[in-house]
Amino acid sequence: MFDSTLVWFRRDLRDRDHCALDEALRRSRRVFCVFILDREFLDALPEVRDWRVEFIRESLVELDQALKRRGGALIVRHGQAVVEVPRLASELGVDAVFTNRDYEPRAKWRDASVEEALRVGGVGFELFKDQAVFDGVEVLTPSGKPYSIFTPYRNAWLKRLVEEDVSSCSKIWGSGFGKLAAPNFAVRVPELQEFGFAPAGLSNVGIEPGMFGASRRLAEFGQRLAQYRAARDFPAVDGVSRLSVHLRFGTISIRDLVGTALQHGALSGAEGAATWLSELIWRDFYFMVLDHFPQVEMQPFKPEYAAIEWETGEAAEALFAAWCVGLTGYPLVDAAMRQLNTTGYMHNRLRMVTASFLCKDLGIDWRRGEAWFARQLIDFDLSANNGGWQWAASSGCDAQPYFRIFNPIRQSEKFDPGGVFIRRFLPELAAVPDRFIHAPWRMSVAEQSACGVRIGRETPAPLVEHERARQRTLARYGVVRRTASG
Repeated sequence: MFDSTLVWFRRDLRDRDHCALDEALRRSRRVFCVFILDREFLDALPEVRDWRVEFIRESLVELDQALKRRGGALIVRHGQAVVEVPRLASELGVDAVFTNRDYEPRAKWRDASVEEALRVGGVGFELFKDQAVFDGVEVLTPSGKPYSIFTPYRNAWLKRLVEEDVSSCSKIWGSGFGKLAAPNFAVRVPELQEFGFAPAGLSNVGIEPGMFGASRRLAEFGQRLAQYRAARDFPAVDGVSRLSVHLRFGTISIRDLVGTALQHGALSGAEGAATWLSELIWRDFYFMVLDHFPQVEMQPFKPEYAAIEWETGEAAEALFAAWCVGLTGYPLVDAAMRQLNTTGYMHNRLRMVTASFLCKDLGIDWRRGEAWFARQLIDFDLSANNGGWQWAASSGCDAQPYFRIFNPIRQSEKFDPGGVFIRRFLPELAAVPDRFIHAPWRMSVAEQSACGVRIGRETPAPLVEHERARQRTLARYGVVRRTASG
């Protein structure tokens, strides 16, 4: 047992079902809490108005209030974690620092550096599983290796699952050995301006931060969960959970979500709940891939795909710039990119469509698209973002075959048949008839004039012709595959 412990909050901005906090209360007489506004993260952001930073700050305010109601407080420091955590541990005189495990390569390096600095001062450092249901070596192939195919991983994951795996870490709240403690100096959550940022208008994009926002969103989604399988691919309807940002910053636990899926019959034939549970297992899968194969952060999981010759030069730069701002000429792609840039969110089906379009219609390196998503997405998570992009580029674990190339017009016709989503984010196409909304360039000049949409003026002409682009992609990938096969 420890006299005092410091709990370091990171991707887990909640005071319940929090494994490091629970362990600290079980094993320590006094428990202090800290969050570091880490310059390593903040300095990499390109804008002073960032939805993620505002989400974090508002969630910290709620967390601080929750901790104070239980006799504690949230200490907030601004600097580099490798400096600030050991410094605070020394100031408080704690015996150990507890925190929840992170799977990103840079986070693992940071934690190793913090552990070494704490060791010099005689302070212990312990990591706990919290953001995944299973991690490390808990789900391996029969030969003891990490899985690289999702379906057998999911089957093994489900076979291993027992009630204890999704039980709250906070079962013993109030019955633990220790209590939350407040430091003997004043603490408060700083305003955004105090660490170099400005409000980004989070409420304007329909996101409610914090534990309360997460709980309310889950309760609302629970009423629609039965329809999830049928509705999840249609961006014009509210068919998905929109809980990804809350999972990303830990304002709700993965155990809460898996438990909800199970309560709604995920293992007993309820299609909506079963499909959602499968999506949650994908999250664990991508954590596992990044943890065991950290090279995927910068390189293809399939090494032979590193030899692909992507388009470069001024023409490619122009194509990429047009894709980024939603000016490709393909309405569904452009509407999706406008959604991303104006709300910080993109529907999952559209993430696949836009990624496929960049890699396989425009021939642009998937890493450039991944970086743009990382910059824009409020729910950006390295493991899922990397996994999704490598899936689209056919270079990752269990990726789509290289010859599977989404047709952006067919995707549009299938998943936004009435053009409702397109018109929402491309209001310039509002008067285009339904039969042309997915491919406006097919209108005659007279039809364009009639609805006030002239190709090349009010809306761009397509950057590429899909079938020709498809043939170029098949040739591009085919060269690599023939070379790899010897």
